Amino acid sequence: METRMIPDQSKDNPPFLDRSIGPLPVKRMYPHFSKLKIFLGALAFSFFAKGFSGSYMKSMSTQIERRFEISSSVVGIIDGSFEIGNLMVMILVSYLGSKVHRPKVIAAGCLIMSFGTFLSVMPHFLMGRYNYERIQLTEENSSTSLSACSLVLPLHHPTLDAVEMTRELKNSGCEKAASSYLWIFVLMGNLLRGIGEAPIMPLGVSYVDDFSKEENSAFYIGTIRSCGMVGPTLGFLLGSFCANLWVDVGVVDLESLTINPKDTRWVGAWWLGLVICGAVSFLSSLPFWFLPYSLPKEGDERNLKKLSESSVTIQEDHCKIEPPSQPQLKFSEAVKDFLPTLKKLLGNPVFLVYLFLTILQYNSMVGLITFETKFMEQQFNVSVSRAIFLIGVILLPITILGMFLGGFIIKKFKLHITGMVKFGCATFIAAYLLNLLYFTCDCEVLQVAGLTVSYSGVKQSSFPKHNLIASCNSDCSCVLNQWDPVCGDNGITYMTACFAGCKSSIGTGKNMVFHNCSCVQIEGLESGNSSAVLGQCQRESCTKTFPYFLALLSTCALILALGGTPTYMIMFRSVSPDLKSFAVGIDALCGRILGGLPAPIYFGALIDQTCLKWGTKRCGGSGSCRVYDTKAFR
Repeated sequence: METRMIPDQSKDNPPFLDRSIGPLPVKRMYPHFSKLKIFLGALAFSFFAKGFSGSYMKSMSTQIERRFEISSSVVGIIDGSFEIGNLMVMILVSYLGSKVHRPKVIAAGCLIMSFGTFLSVMPHFLMGRYNYERIQLTEENSSTSLSACSLVLPLHHPTLDAVEMTRELKNSGCEKAASSYLWIFVLMGNLLRGIGEAPIMPLGVSYVDDFSKEENSAFYIGTIRSCGMVGPTLGFLLGSFCANLWVDVGVVDLESLTINPKDTRWVGAWWLGLVICGAVSFLSSLPFWFLPYSLPKEGDERNLKKLSESSVTIQEDHCKIEPPSQPQLKFSEAVKDFLPTLKKLLGNPVFLVYLFLTILQYNSMVGLITFETKFMEQQFNVSVSRAIFLIGVILLPITILGMFLGGFIIKKFKLHITGMVKFGCATFIAAYLLNLLYFTCDCEVLQVAGLTVSYSGVKQSSFPKHNLIASCNSDCSCVLNQWDPVCGDNGITYMTACFAGCKSSIGTGKNMVFHNCSCVQIEGLESGNSSAVLGQCQRESCTKTFPYFLALLSTCALILALGGTPTYMIMFRSVSPDLKSFAVGIDALCGRILGGLPAPIYFGALIDQTCLKWGTKRCGGSGSCRVYDTKAFR
């Protein structure tokens, strides 16, 4: 019996001897240290992915508005659907917090984000080609010259014809065509993106804070948020590139277009970037599937020793050793504890003040980001693609720098909660005072004959609709609701070449020039070529003001971002460890339900009130706005 037992012991002894020598515990230590770094990298990439797709959607709001011929308030509803998706799951995800497998929940969220992004692309493949609003030109006699001023019908006929045509289109079901409501796909896709993004912030940040050193936590979170800001930067750059491409790129002959990216009817390839954003979101989900429920505390050698000792005592299952197992969560207990937990959190006065601050910041920032490109286009006479590009290469990198420096300052000077509060307060007061300088960034309203100035060039506050017709174009049979602007030699924009009274033209496409324009002649130009070119007139004074506006915007962004990370850390330092995930969720919930959700809607509705000329849908009815009162907009 003894001789049989000895070989058995000798069989078992080598593994024990190998484990006691030291190499195995070293191998066990390495994965646990690396898994925290893997999670940090994966979380930074997921922050990048959500920022990438989110900023791209923001940059494409104007393109979506024009493609689907909808108002700014509807665009605000589409933008707000993302917040609705967040609200649907944010409280549940944040409250469950450490009770669920956080990496896998984040992975599932990234997949839902990807699916929502691909869903938003669907309308492009279901709709026909984009036909922008333009007037019909008639041949002048038998020559190659085309005339915008048709002398066939008296004045009142075109208006009646337009009304009758609209009625016929309505009766034929044109307004009820499927393409009229395809923007709902974009809304639903944005809703799913909101649902998918909900777990990333509360679960990811709390996971990092739970398993990293206290002095490293702020630096890690600041670095992750800074890396995440690279996503919006590239998202805006991609948006700038796609906005410069025609929506039906590869299908339509671009030489036949009579408009350019500066035209308010131009629609960029909004769908192309969404395909890329969906792919990035899918890739961001992959690493989280392979990460554990929990990790040992960074720098805690006792946990590592316990793990190494347990690896010695268990032989056959040594490959299955993991950090502490996931506790079983009973839904009834979670619901029962919810209200007491919420009461405990809201009973914290520091957290309540921080919550109020979050709501105010969400209102201002969401409204700003959603309509910033439209504001730059209308106020400073820059194309949407250039506005998006400048935000991506100037504004966002400065914001990233500010967030990174904020986290570095906390680590360098080892600021406690009172120091963080003072630092954040100083930065916000400085940014507020600088914001007052925005009132000096003024720009003149676009001079449009019959809208903002008379045909004689006299500026007036408002014009009734019938003033679009003047004696110089009364015999041209112009359709009142069309927008195909031309710029006269006198520096005044006319809604169409017909309203300018142009009776001949040369050239084709973007190079077409109209001549013999009777309304331009009225201005008494002695050199009087009486011609007009396609597109609205440029406002040079507005273009000169733009660099000062951009410098002011960048300075404010840097100061706000500098205080952003310290202020964000106040939330973590003012609540107990078991409430961190819940606090992040309530913070995001209140910010979005009272700021992120209503802000784009009421900002959009207010911007709609400043519209001077609405576009016309192909099937009748008003489309997106063509010209704004820039002073009221500002």
